[in-house]
Amino acid sequence: MRKSEFDRAVVDEFGDAYGRSLMRDLVLGAVGDRTAQQALDDGVEPRDIWLALCADTGVPESRRHGVGTIDPRTRD
Repeated sequence: MRKSEFDRAVVDEFGDAYGRSLMRDLVLGAVGDRTAQQALDDGVEPRDIWLALCADTGVPESRRHGVGTIDPRTRD
């Protein structure tokens, strides 16, 4: 997952304002007890941050590949 894809996924799933708030304020244990923004700044892979953010906010498994996109594991 590229950073631009991560940014789009956050906005699509959470909206712009709430997404920015989550990025800045929610501490994610799966990425070393850092916020998503801190983890990005520290070089953590965007996909790892996205999955941690999804897990901690209860995003259903079916949407963890991105809102309105096809899960790459199910493409023909």
